[in-house]
Amino acid sequence: MIRNLQELETHVSGQRKRKRLVLAVAQDRHALEAVEDAASYGFIDPVLVGDLKQIKKITDDLGYKTGTWELIDEPDPVRAVEASVSMMHDDPTAILMKGGCPTSLLLKGVLNPDWGLRKGKLLSHFAWFESPYYHKMLGITDVAINIAPGPEQKSEILQNAVSFLHHLGVTMPRVAVIAAVEVVNEKMPATVDADILTRQNREGLITGCLVDGPLALDNAISKTSAQNKNIDSPVAGDPDLLLMPNIEAGNVLYKSLTYLSEARVASVVLGAPRPIVLTSRSDSRDSKRNSILLAASNSQK
Repeated sequence: MIRNLQELETHVSGQRKRKRLVLAVAQDRHALEAVEDAASYGFIDPVLVGDLKQIKKITDDLGYKTGTWELIDEPDPVRAVEASVSMMHDDPTAILMKGGCPTSLLLKGVLNPDWGLRKGKLLSHFAWFESPYYHKMLGITDVAINIAPGPEQKSEILQNAVSFLHHLGVTMPRVAVIAAVEVVNEKMPATVDADILTRQNREGLITGCLVDGPLALDNAISKTSAQNKNIDSPVAGDPDLLLMPNIEAGNVLYKSLTYLSEARVASVVLGAPRPIVLTSRSDSRDSKRNSILLAASNSQK
């Protein structure tokens, strides 16, 4: 089991083959910094697809040596995304990463019925946090793609993340389904959804994990808080994954951890044949590099 981001780096370093990373619409300074970091450590071989003049200007300004990198000149962002996504079919070890294009444009390409990557699964975002205030790695989903998922969508989001955690060595992830309170209230849909998912897990309809909810954030991550509220839960105080009620709650928690609690993070999009690196311009250079490593850890060898 990978216990921290340093162990993730060691795991990727131990893989025999460098992974090919395709950066779609590569004329983005922040993405190029993360790609250069990963390439300099020997984790990836970059393929830059985009406006070559703009790409070269950025890499020259940064002093990067790109002689061994593959550069593909495609100034049109739509065609650059198509070219990048299409490359994924030729190399089962390749990683796709968003560069200087809107998230919606890249996801539209991934979901294209003719040359995209989607194989019938719901796409979802997974973030993996290392926090000095929590005793192990903590996954959070979904904070970036699904806006207001219902119970069926939450089940798919949960199972995407659980399958990924299995790959990371967490054999039976404990999943806390987050709401504002710990009791089911028909006026609060998040509590109803949590109760449905918990019952489905106990009935064997959701497998490979241990699910409990609704749980508020405090008693989900703190045994003391759960005990103070007389909550008897096999998950409270020790979850591996927080399933968030909606994108607003997930996004706020993600940014609170990264900006206010000194947490480090790696994140990927799940549901396609392989993880996709989909970082924000506001994400740190460290989190982008970690996200590349997290995707590389799960691509085929």
